[in-house]
Formats: sequence, structure tokens, C-alpha cells
Amino acid sequence: MKLTFAHLGDYHIAVKALFETLGVDVVLPPPPTKRTMSLGSLNSPEFACLPLKIGIGNYLEALEMGADTIVMVGGIGPCRLGLYCEVQRQILEGLGCDFKMIVLEPPQGRPDRLLRQVRDIIGAQRISRLFDALRLTWSKLTAIDRLNKITLCLRPFEKRKGDITRVYEASLRRIDEAASPKEVQAAAGNARDAMKSVCKTEGRIGKAEDPLAPRIGIVGEVFMVLEPFANCEIEKRLGEMGVIVDRSIYLSDWAVEHVIKDAFRIFRKSKLLNEMAKPYLCHFVGGHGVETIGSTVAYANEGLDGVIQVAPFTCMPEIIAQDILAKISRDLGIPAMTLVLDEHSSDTGVLTRLEAFVDMIAMSKCRRR
Repeated sequence: MKLTFAHLGDYHIAVKALFETLGVDVVLPPPPTKRTMSLGSLNSPEFACLPLKIGIGNYLEALEMGADTIVMVGGIGPCRLGLYCEVQRQILEGLGCDFKMIVLEPPQGRPDRLLRQVRDIIGAQRISRLFDALRLTWSKLTAIDRLNKITLCLRPFEKRKGDITRVYEASLRRIDEAASPKEVQAAAGNARDAMKSVCKTEGRIGKAEDPLAPRIGIVGEVFMVLEPFANCEIEKRLGEMGVIVDRSIYLSDWAVEHVIKDAFRIFRKSKLLNEMAKPYLCHFVGGHGVETIGSTVAYANEGLDGVIQVAPFTCMPEIIAQDILAKISRDLGIPAMTLVLDEHSSDTGVLTRLEAFVDMIAMSKCRRR
């Protein structure tokens, strides 16, 4: 078996560690590029959303490299993610690709179901290695998320443009090479120190030394928020404009909420966001529609200066949320902007809109002071 999966930000590092520790050959496709987008768009329905198209492009590149098994997550509810597996399977089979597709469905209170799905991938004889593999995977996953949070807070204060990004990428390589949780922790600790050394401020991480530095929250569909290629690297662009970014979704949090707690039906943090969203949206609409609304209300209550929603074109849950954001913006006084992206979106157009939004927020902060 030569297994592959689609890219999602830098989290391929953790997923690769899981399967390689279990003795599975992993064929990692290259990070998404314009070629990935072209392959996916050419072979997908025009009305399909961007995550599906990028996924198709990733799979085609991996199959070209010799992969024969595709692993992806499933879904439930109105969001089309639950149909991705069949749509993508039919597209790839129609192109004459020879492969096996394994779909990890939400456990929904059945941890035994999740275990069976994992056993189908790795085989019964490797189950004994699962605990060690999960420990290493979880340490890398949480380290990547901590690194992301530090990066988003400190990038506006870097001494030279690009310093934080260079340290971040070097730290990711060390985390990728780490063979134990202890080595992962050491790499993450060194990364934190290295990032602080290239910043103008030595203040506490997460606390802006410059009171005029805008704070903007990023909300929206999970793939679009986490995959820099899909969202035109808005986190990096905002940070280099002097903006402290707060991301509403991290993969470790998503895994706890939608895998671990869902398997055992434990109280979920998303219920708190549902309560915050209730005055504006009291029904589940699929995807991250409710979470987008709840997170925006939470950001307004925390005093953030603005919110940016990132959504793929034709995404029904985010379209519903987009309409409601205008009312939240008026009621709670928090500026909100929506970026709807597809394969035709340009980096220049996104950058222009971000600059205008940040300038508006900065002028507003100056007037208030």
C-alpha cells in the first residue's frame, strides 16, 4: 500500500508521522500550486467548491507519483463534504486512475467504528503500535498549532519583513524530523525563542506592545481558513501589514471536538459557540456556518477590531453566514468583510481588499484614541 492524502496547511507533517510510525508507505503530494488548481478545476464540475477542486488536483499529483490508496475524511449534514468521497471517486475513476479510497467517517458516539476504520488502513497486526503513533502525531499536531499562534501574534513586530516566516519554516522542518514527543517539544521551544529574537518587542506573546496594532479574527470554512494556498496567504499578508491575527479554527481543536468528543459524546466547546450564535442563527446549517457566526460574536465581545470571513464560492453554509454577518456588524459595531474565493481569484485582488480593510480599521482606531 502506498497511501496519500490531500494537503491542509502544514498539518501533513503530523498525518505523515502517524502513518509512517505505523509502517505505512506515504506518498506525499507536493504543496498546492497553480498546477494543482488547474488539474482540479479541469476535471471537476464548474459549480464544485474550491476544496474539492484542490483535493482532486492533490490526488492526481499523488497518483502520478505512485500512490495507490487515498485516505480522506467524511462528513454529515447539509455540507457537501459528505459527498466528496463519491464525487472524487467517480472523477478519478472516469480518468482511468487505479486506486483504493478509504473514508474516515465521523464516529458519532461509536469509537469502535473509528477503530475499525483505522484497522482497515493499517492492518490488525499494527494496532499494537497505534498508541505510540498517536502520541507522536498529537505532539506534532499541537506543536504546529502553538507555532502558528506564536507566528500570528509576533509577525507584526518582526524586525525585517520575512524574518518570522523564515524561522517558522525552519522550525517546521525540525518538527517534521523529530522522532519522539520529547524532540518535538524541544523543537517547538527553540522555535519560540528564535521567533522572539527576531522581533522588535520582547513583550508577552499574544499581547501587542503597540496599542494601535489592529487585531483581526479569521472565520469561515475550515479548509479555506487552514490552507494558505486556498486563501491567498491572508494571515501572512495581514501580519506583514502590522495586524495581529486571531484564527478561529485550529486542527488540534477540530480533532478534539469532532473526533474524540464526538466518539464519546462528551460536552463540546462548539456548543458554547452555538449559544453565542443563537440570537442570529439558531439552526444547524452544515459546515462551519454556525461556528462562523458564534466566533464573530465572540470576537466582538473580546474587543477585536474586525473580522474576515473566508469562504469558497458556492458554499451554502458560509453564504448563509455571510448574510448574517452584516447584522452582527451593525449590532455589535465590529467591521466584517467576506472573501469568497475560487480558482479565478487573484492574489492582487485579495491584497487590495485586505489593504483597504486594514486602512479603514486603522483610521477608526486613531479616531477613537
